[in-house]
Amino acid sequence: MTKALEGFRYLLIRRWLLLILAFSAIVRFVNLGRPNELVFDEIYYVDGARDFLKYGVEIEKGSAEFIVHPPVGKWVIASGIKLFGDNSFGWRFSTALLGTISILFVYLIAKHLFNSERWALLSAALVSLDGLHLVMSRTSLLDMTLMFFVLVGLYALLKENFWAAGFLFGLALATKWSAIYYIAFFGIYYLIRNIYRARINEENEEDKGRNYLKITTSLSVQLGILPVLIYVVSWFGWFKSTLGWSRNWGAENPGLLPDVISSFWHYHSEMIYFHTHLTENHNYEAKAWSWLVMYRPTSFFYETPKGCDVPSCAQEVLALGTPLLWWSAAIALLLLFIFWLKNRQNRQKSTGFILLAVGAGYLPWFVYPQRTTFTFYSIVFEPWLIMALVATLRIYYMSSLGNQKFKFYSIIFVTALIAANFVYHFPIFVGQITTYDEWNSLMWFKKWI
Repeated sequence: MTKALEGFRYLLIRRWLLLILAFSAIVRFVNLGRPNELVFDEIYYVDGARDFLKYGVEIEKGSAEFIVHPPVGKWVIASGIKLFGDNSFGWRFSTALLGTISILFVYLIAKHLFNSERWALLSAALVSLDGLHLVMSRTSLLDMTLMFFVLVGLYALLKENFWAAGFLFGLALATKWSAIYYIAFFGIYYLIRNIYRARINEENEEDKGRNYLKITTSLSVQLGILPVLIYVVSWFGWFKSTLGWSRNWGAENPGLLPDVISSFWHYHSEMIYFHTHLTENHNYEAKAWSWLVMYRPTSFFYETPKGCDVPSCAQEVLALGTPLLWWSAAIALLLLFIFWLKNRQNRQKSTGFILLAVGAGYLPWFVYPQRTTFTFYSIVFEPWLIMALVATLRIYYMSSLGNQKFKFYSIIFVTALIAANFVYHFPIFVGQITTYDEWNSLMWFKKWI
């Protein structure tokens, strides 16, 4: 009887997970080609993907083009174009696929952290109900690819598969440089943690010293050297071709280093200069402090369609996180941090890991207050922000405060409100055509316009 009940419970959980994944896939892939034109920075990244398929490097009007991001994200876009053609569905297929799969990994990570199927399912469900995650999944930018590799890399760390983590972090770094913060934060964290474990477990001082050296060497290779190697290899098209930007700079400016290495170094110095001096004004720029409250979401596309049935219509793709979800998560993040500080003697691994994952993706941006930044950069830590909300709800549910039944239904109520908010704002997540009045009702604040 017990085995039968366990089997039924297993099937029920799996059914719920499949429903969440099916829902996630449907809202990401249905009408994926809408709008049927390049939106926001797709104009750069899709063009780069086309060039990779044709030349192996990025070219503009027959000449080398200066590009400020590594190649992997554009190769991901190129794979969709290769499979489905150079059309709006092909441009976005790969990011939609990674966005859907990422929700499965949210479930796996949450299950590992919380040791609970229920809280894992809630985590996956809430991510599937986030507008920002949906928009980034349906747009061929680099940030969803970055988030995916970071997310799976952190899952590998939780499983203590450091080689896999290093490989995935390398792919993340080869998508966008901001992955380096995760490599640094978690590299230092695991170095300290593993040395501390060795200190406790080894009584002999000689053994301790030997283990310290072994741990430091291993992690340096796995989470330091390996990601860099993966990053360099990702530039294979640039190394193979003679058409890439600065490809022949070393030959024209001979020095101590081999020409190709000198050229590669010079190119990267130009990229560093670009990123550290990017201070141009943009209509949708948003400083890091504003991201959690969705103060200034990014409009990827806006059009006043012709031929609709009413006098005035609107069509927009707005990179807006589901407001009630993000506002709740922002409050929960603060509460979780306070809880973590106050419970020094009983700090849970899950709490610290979640806080570190949010911090690694968020805090470094405060170092560059003058740089032009956008709210959608927060997608890289979005799964962890939502897991912070789930962790806080879990602490609330397991506390001695209030009636257990009331706490259960209050969590259900919050989830239902978030789901309703997602449905309400759904048209501007997927670029549906609405009347102008309907669109205007979705713009809760002037800063969203």
